[in-house]
Amino acid sequence: MLGFNIQPTDKSLREAIQHKIDNLNKPKGSLGRLEEIAMQICLIQQTLEPSLQHPCHLLLGGDHGIEHEGVSVSPREVTWQQMINFTRGGGGVNMFCRQHGFKLRIVDVGVDYDLSDIDGIIHRKIARGTRNFLYEPAMSEAEYDQAIQTGCDLVDDCIAEGCKVICIGEMGIANTSPSSIWMHLFGNIPLKDCIGAGAGLDTPGIRHKYEVLSKAVERFKAGNYEPLAYFGGFEMTAAIGAMLKAAEKHLVILVDGFIMTACALAAIQLYPAAKDYMVFTHCGDESGHKLMLDAIGAKPLLHLGLRLGEGTGALCAFPIVDSAVRMINEMNNFDNANITKYF
Repeated sequence: MLGFNIQPTDKSLREAIQHKIDNLNKPKGSLGRLEEIAMQICLIQQTLEPSLQHPCHLLLGGDHGIEHEGVSVSPREVTWQQMINFTRGGGGVNMFCRQHGFKLRIVDVGVDYDLSDIDGIIHRKIARGTRNFLYEPAMSEAEYDQAIQTGCDLVDDCIAEGCKVICIGEMGIANTSPSSIWMHLFGNIPLKDCIGAGAGLDTPGIRHKYEVLSKAVERFKAGNYEPLAYFGGFEMTAAIGAMLKAAEKHLVILVDGFIMTACALAAIQLYPAAKDYMVFTHCGDESGHKLMLDAIGAKPLLHLGLRLGEGTGALCAFPIVDSAVRMINEMNNFDNANITKYF
């Protein structure tokens, strides 16, 4: 396992930041969550004048061996088909990145298809999908380390371009299954409360998914295994690496929906201080997502009923984060505005 130097945000600036926020020409506390976000970002960047320059979005693709057990309504080939679609600008993630000025990086970490000749895809393939964790660990320790390192390298590339805010999305059929298991194991939440419809399973499909995942967890607990490598997808593990590197480098991390919240939960399990750098942007309709956010102690900014993945919830929430930064940087204070401070 690669090591990271992740420290809690330095709180010594808190009083000065709060003073600046309270002296903006507005009633004290009247901008609610925007004030909380501004405080968090100032602490992350250790400044009273934060910025969100060069926002980047990582879209990580990988396939899952557990998909062969019929735990997803979507067939495996949708992963590579969507990855190609993203290169043509046709996905939801493309639209939102264009709208909000994010640089999009589409990365093949473990798709079960040869995408090497497709322009617009960064090729970091570890293997053509993980193994089936119903019967064996999804990846080896070496593959796990490679996936973590891949996420780190991608964040380093973003930082080299001046990035200060990053969000991460995923494309991987059946990745709600490992997410549900991580939620169960790390959040101490009953497995049945962690399993939902994913991309559209009906009630019998959800029951089958629960039976499969229950058996997988029983076999895992009977052995001496590490849960991240045993259940994770390559794209999910790379996302954990990206989150940890971003926290180490004091980037603002916008955390998307169910899959990425599970990755955030795993990252926090490894390095609790990583949570200081995360803004939880969206609570989706996937069963258990709110329970997982509650287990983390996170308050999401939006609840739009999204369950698309790709990082779309984080991208939709970006204007709120941007408003918080503009508030602290651009609003006048009482003295300069010649307004009587009445509190």
